[in-house]
Amino acid sequence: MNEKKFFSTRNITYLAVLMALVILFQVLSSFMKIGEASLCLVLVPIVLGGILLGVKAGIFLGLTFSIVVLISLLGNPLSMAIMAEHPVFFPLSTLFRGMAAGVVPALLFKLVAKKNKYVATFVAAAAAPIVNTGIFILSMLAMSGALMNVMGDAYPESSALYVIIVVLVSFNFFIEFALNIILSPAIFTVTKVVERRRNRG
Repeated sequence: MNEKKFFSTRNITYLAVLMALVILFQVLSSFMKIGEASLCLVLVPIVLGGILLGVKAGIFLGLTFSIVVLISLLGNPLSMAIMAEHPVFFPLSTLFRGMAAGVVPALLFKLVAKKNKYVATFVAAAAAPIVNTGIFILSMLAMSGALMNVMGDAYPESSALYVIIVVLVSFNFFIEFALNIILSPAIFTVTKVVERRRNRG
């Protein structure tokens, strides 16, 4: 997709709607919970945008997601304590994580769709939470000293890896992953409808 085509009126409209959904779902995730785990739908519009509009849309939507996350973390004592020790790496890793969660699914869809678009949709949907959580774990490990300075008293016998995976990641990853997989057929249906409208117009 060339730049002129990407910035068409129709694509900008799609992107604006998807960005609004990213913001809405990320804000709502704080209130929608299963036990202590957030019911997070934010990766769905990011995947959908990457499939429909390509890598550039993945970057825009992932960046939107990251910015909302950073804003929401401003009132979080744990995040603020870690950011105090890593004022550059913490926000940069958060921004990178969001953009990667948009770019990687878009690239994987483009690659797998040459064989089967339905399978490609599942692959893209599964990749988003894996990339998002994987980079989160790696970035937290890189800042494990600051993390354990804050949480070490609560988990004195635990390693940083245990605290990151069990305490911070916990069931959230599995819920995000399951939701993306469950909603994959819906994502596929939406992409087919949009493609048909594009072909007509």
